[in-house]
Amino acid sequence: MSSTQGIELRPVAHRQDGQFDDLTSRNVVDSASGKSGDPETQLASTASVIRTGEDGSDVAAVSPAQAKIYRWRSRIYFAALCYSYFLEGWNDGSLGPLLPRIQKYYNIGLDVVSLLFVFMTLGFIGGAMANVYLNQRIGFGKVVVVGAVLQLAGYIMIAPAGPFVLMNVGVAFAGLGIAMQMAQCNGFVGSMKQHVRLHFAILHACYGLGAFVSPLVATHFSTVRHWSFHYVIAASIAASNIVCLAVVFRLRRQEDVLADAGQVALPGETPAQAPQAPQTSSGGRNAYTQILRVKEVHLLSIFCLIYVGVEVSLGGWIVTFVEEKRGGNATAGYISSGFFGGLMLGRIVLLWFNHKLGERWSILTYGALVIVLEVTIWTVPSLVENAVAVSLIGLLMGPMYPIMMNHSTALLPQWLRTGAMGYIAGIGQTGSAVLPLVTGLLASKFGIGALQPLVVSMVSTMLVIWAMVPRARRFE
Repeated sequence: MSSTQGIELRPVAHRQDGQFDDLTSRNVVDSASGKSGDPETQLASTASVIRTGEDGSDVAAVSPAQAKIYRWRSRIYFAALCYSYFLEGWNDGSLGPLLPRIQKYYNIGLDVVSLLFVFMTLGFIGGAMANVYLNQRIGFGKVVVVGAVLQLAGYIMIAPAGPFVLMNVGVAFAGLGIAMQMAQCNGFVGSMKQHVRLHFAILHACYGLGAFVSPLVATHFSTVRHWSFHYVIAASIAASNIVCLAVVFRLRRQEDVLADAGQVALPGETPAQAPQAPQTSSGGRNAYTQILRVKEVHLLSIFCLIYVGVEVSLGGWIVTFVEEKRGGNATAGYISSGFFGGLMLGRIVLLWFNHKLGERWSILTYGALVIVLEVTIWTVPSLVENAVAVSLIGLLMGPMYPIMMNHSTALLPQWLRTGAMGYIAGIGQTGSAVLPLVTGLLASKFGIGALQPLVVSMVSTMLVIWAMVPRARRFE
């Protein structure tokens, strides 16, 4: 195009520090929108405005039309992640109401049925370790689909109610796939540049929704002949999850999906506002080594492991506790639904209190109240009181996980954020198998009454660890 035919674009205001100019702004918007060719279209798509960032600085923004497209894509991508998380909640809420029936069906005790948690632990650990490697090798889109396929394979093994050994292999496959998906989901949301705290709350509320609905269905199947058909429903949801993840993300890497949704740094934005592109450290160290050298990763992983373990132990074994200690019947599974229903609501309705109290004091306050309510379940022999207390515990525990994940985005170095958050989520998910396993072993020796003192001690330990987590990032 000749100079006489050129179109003059309105310049974008320059920052005093010279971080960007109008040419850079045009390039970013063009590359994100994928538009080229017609000059009028280019002009409309690249016309930039100035908005104020979270830190008070002026940053470049795309046109309203393009921003609308970005918002639509972001919602579609986030909805797919929420659906995947709904299924993970469904999985964790299923086993508790079915445990008494599984014991009767296979004629096994608490110690043997706890093997399910052993193999689930192996699956979660394998998924957590594989995630860091696979994330670099094949990327986000392929990892979540592979994880979804493995989860479906696990449910297919469990559904026929075959030998107990086959059921153990099935939960291992399901655990492997779940750990991979949850790691990627948390890493993706943590890398978004807008409303991260709200997105975490909604994402984990969807987990609570799945864990709330699942015990209602599992309680029904625990009273019928073909109890294992509960996993036919789980397999159907898992199959639709595969299709959803494959169609929505099209096997692309995370940075490509984020760019397609406008979740990339625009000129003038600081690293705290938007994720940086993956990069290799100057030392060229292996990703595992870099992640494991960060102290915050280990503290958050242990906190996450205990939290998830307490959540699943209480939501699962509370059914057996109520049946044996409080005279409950087969409908005691609905108490588990009450716990996970509280978990779901807490992640939404307590957002205002979280903001007022702050992340650190929110968890410390909620944790102290959880301990008090656990003591009442331990000491008050009332079915109604225990059911209400369990639901309130779910309400108070609900916000803890998304608060922890959101806080981790402020602590972890930019270039390790996705891998490190995936590692934290994966290791944390092993808690959903480790602590229920410990509960089962203790119950086989001391009785199911051992559940409450274990939960009290674990929540206390979790609060001590949280107090050790730094308030701010040590490095960039």
